[in-house]
Amino acid sequence: QVQLVESGGGLVQPGGSLRLSCAASGIIFSIYNMGWYRQTPGKQRELVATITSGGMTNYADSVKGRFTISRDNAKNTVYLQMNSLKPEDTAIYYCNAPKARGYYWGQGTQVTVSS
Repeated sequence: QVQLVESGGGLVQPGGSLRLSCAASGIIFSIYNMGWYRQTPGKQRELVATITSGGMTNYADSVKGRFTISRDNAKNTVYLQMNSLKPEDTAIYYCNAPKARGYYWGQGTQVTVSS
């Protein structure tokens, strides 16, 4: 049974930082490409960042230079370090991993950027 469990969300002031974690189980984590997505009410889920099994990264233009995705294969965990947060980063953040048809998704963690 595959599980992805996100944590680390919360309320932060503009300009602040948060680090999200996604712990995976039920998969051979080291061979999976992993991703972070986010969603706000009334909008489609959008890509934030991805990291391949080999460590190559990709970012949405809106977060380049501010967010960093990384992984620790020994801990079966992918991280999203978010710096210089803006109110428009407010969303539920989800991690995902590919499967034969579609993706596995976590339950999400809420990030709210507000003064």
